[in-house]
Amino acid sequence: MSDVRFVAIGDSFTEGVGDELPDGHVRGWADLAAQGWADAVGRPIQYANLAIRGKLAWPIVEQQLEPALALRPTHLSFNGGGNDVLRPKADVEHIADAFTRVLRRCDEEGVALILLSGANPSGQLPMGSVFQKRGDLLSAAVLRRVADRPDVVTALNWPDQELCKPQYWSEDRLHMNAAGHHRVAARVLHALGFEPRDSWWAPGEAGRPGPSGFAYYREFVGPWVKRRVTGTSSGDGRTAKFPGWVELSPRSA
Repeated sequence: MSDVRFVAIGDSFTEGVGDELPDGHVRGWADLAAQGWADAVGRPIQYANLAIRGKLAWPIVEQQLEPALALRPTHLSFNGGGNDVLRPKADVEHIADAFTRVLRRCDEEGVALILLSGANPSGQLPMGSVFQKRGDLLSAAVLRRVADRPDVVTALNWPDQELCKPQYWSEDRLHMNAAGHHRVAARVLHALGFEPRDSWWAPGEAGRPGPSGFAYYREFVGPWVKRRVTGTSSGDGRTAKFPGWVELSPRSA
């Protein structure tokens, strides 16, 4: 394999929210997959991550895609739409069109696309059945757009029933914890033709239970509603954690 230059674009799913390390650094599946990729090929790879939490699908494309392509990557990963389907008037086909744009631009630039669907938190969320339906529709709409493209690397997490279990999710029930991010990273590496560590597919010890009842609504739902009312985002004022290339060297076994 030639030198790998992997750039990730997206929202909190790709930024790594929920997988916070003791030093406060946000890690996540993309960081894990990039390091696992370097380990698998046995030589350094270049990695960048432009994802910012809170972004809708089209703003991801409009704000992150061209800067990512300007880095001249060999591979680009994209996921989006999770924040869109939480909105009352989500247009699934319009969201899926963002995936078409990313694929077209990757084709034009000769970049291999790694396409992910997000993990499914709906079983734990208020109005979960609504989000389940929208997520199912979005997943189907995106897959229709790549049905004739076996060259697109697909890592589909939405239909993964194991990943729906509470032990893979953080206290807010919306973002995966470290176990969830490891499982997604394992799926990405597997889609690329590598075998990740067995431990990445299954959680270790479950994290402490998050708040329930009114405490959950006060701590997580209330702030989310306030952002919607005020037109703000959890990503406001944030910048990408790896806007340029960082080199990841393989670790010893």
